[in-house]
Amino acid sequence: MYELIQSVLQPLFEDLGMNATGITHTVDITSIIIFFLLILIVAKLFNLTLLPIVHKIIHKTKVSWENLFKRTHFFPWVCNLIPVVLGFGLMPALLNENSVSYVITRRIVIAIIAAFSACVCTAFLRSLHFIYIKTAKETAKRKPIKSYIQLGEIFVWIVAIILIITTLANVSPVGILSGLGAASAVLMLVFKDSIVGFVSSIQLSHNDMVRIGDWIEMPAYNADGTVTDITLQSVKVQNWDNTISTIPIYQLISDSFINWRGMSESGARRIERSIYIDQRSVRFLTREEIERLSKILLLEDYMKKTLAEVIEYNKAHNIPADDDITGKRLTNLGTFRAYTDAYLHSLPQAAPGMTNMVRYLQPNENGLQMEIYLFSADTVWEHYEAIQADIIDHLLAILPEFGLKVFQNPSGADIAALADAIRGK
Repeated sequence: MYELIQSVLQPLFEDLGMNATGITHTVDITSIIIFFLLILIVAKLFNLTLLPIVHKIIHKTKVSWENLFKRTHFFPWVCNLIPVVLGFGLMPALLNENSVSYVITRRIVIAIIAAFSACVCTAFLRSLHFIYIKTAKETAKRKPIKSYIQLGEIFVWIVAIILIITTLANVSPVGILSGLGAASAVLMLVFKDSIVGFVSSIQLSHNDMVRIGDWIEMPAYNADGTVTDITLQSVKVQNWDNTISTIPIYQLISDSFINWRGMSESGARRIERSIYIDQRSVRFLTREEIERLSKILLLEDYMKKTLAEVIEYNKAHNIPADDDITGKRLTNLGTFRAYTDAYLHSLPQAAPGMTNMVRYLQPNENGLQMEIYLFSADTVWEHYEAIQADIIDHLLAILPEFGLKVFQNPSGADIAALADAIRGK
């Protein structure tokens, strides 16, 4: 091609009065421009002809990876790289090897090949990541590899940049590498977060501490939601208010956080709620109340068994029936606790085989704290909240049937009513 361009342009430039040196330089520059134009044209043809063929071939395969490669532009980068490599191989036949411009052009083409090769490698790594996520969904959640992919991309581009610099500057890569060794302290400082993040990601993956889709809670970073992404340096959490919290990945190793995955995998979620009872409302049951409460389905067995024990105890110790102090009697609080326990065990939403109980905690200035403790078989947040809300609603509504009162601090309405009563009196 060079000889053809020279044979066409040399007579023209000689007629214009240009000297031999100027003609040579002009021909060289023209041949270089035509050389790059040919590469661009071939690349365009490859994109217009080769890409559709590749897409058809992939489309016929059982595994639909076409869209994954499209997302990373892997094949377009390959179609751009091939013409440059072919042009590099044909440079001696297309350009003047004895010119200085040939040497410069050769260096530029090598640098372009290095850059395009890095783009192809990074696109291929990202495609592998997408394929891994699509074909191994559960494994991808347990063992995310995005941090390793990002580390591979960093390594590819470091190598490419070194090749580009050494090629354009016409120096040996050994000199660059020795300089990097001397500047290792600076590199450690620059890439500190990446290095620490990579080590932390290995620890997270090996210990299976965090997966994509886990519900984690980390108050130090206002994070309370689902893990959406794990990268080389950070973990993204979509909070329940749809905000995004970004946590440095090494903080998950050094600081504490809550992972609710165990709750989800166990198929049960704990319900732990308390009702504060006014202790002044605790008393013995009357005969009328015993008869009325004995008709409640959930209390039938308890009332029969307990009343039989009370009668037997009082009879064995010759205690009169009207002796409230020495004798054994039923209390409204104990009966309510028995009802609550039977009610919790009757719930179809309660997880079988897990703790289900009612207990008293230490009384305080707010009254007697009665705690319900059980596990819901439904871990979906909305359903879980509805289940525990129904339990509290029912217990608060039925509490007066046992002659008990809920304790709560006086409100503004209570104080106003008291003031009105004093004024009325």
